[in-house]
Amino acid sequence: MRRLAKQAKRGFTLVELMIVVAIVGVLAALAIYGVNKYVNNAKTTEARTAVARIAKDATTAYQRPRATGSVLDPGTSAAFSNQMCDDATPTPAAVPAGAKYQSTAADWNHAGWACLRFSMSDPQQYQYDYQVSATTGDGATFNAIAKGDLDGDTKLSTFQMDGKIVAAQDNALMISPNLIETDPLE
Repeated sequence: MRRLAKQAKRGFTLVELMIVVAIVGVLAALAIYGVNKYVNNAKTTEARTAVARIAKDATTAYQRPRATGSVLDPGTSAAFSNQMCDDATPTPAAVPAGAKYQSTAADWNHAGWACLRFSMSDPQQYQYDYQVSATTGDGATFNAIAKGDLDGDTKLSTFQMDGKIVAAQDNALMISPNLIETDPLE
């Protein structure tokens, strides 16, 4: 009986404590890795979402019918045409380096952005750009691009989605099914 009572009052051994510390250390390392991955994914979601939206806005703008703005003579007609929006000015002018940029309405006051009907009112970590090779014709392309420097080390991460007018598909504007990502966590 005395032996059982003595063993019941006994504390943890050093080996048992070391095992507990090791388990807690492994769990902490896994938690830190998971949180970092979650935070980095959250930061790049802005660019992925915005670039996809620019590409979809380009498709919508291309599908809007356009006609000549000149007065027609009686008995004449003007055909509707489809065309991509003109280039847009990169916004903001410089890639935000390790910081967020709060754009203004004036930053998006450019014919290309107005045609796309794209703007951002929330603080942004990326510079957005829209470039076209031509606005009409088979093979004309656009590039919707986001560039960022999340950690401020001057190495850029880029996200890009492309589109192309395809004559064989009734001059439809086709967009790439996936984003092209280069160094997304930079």
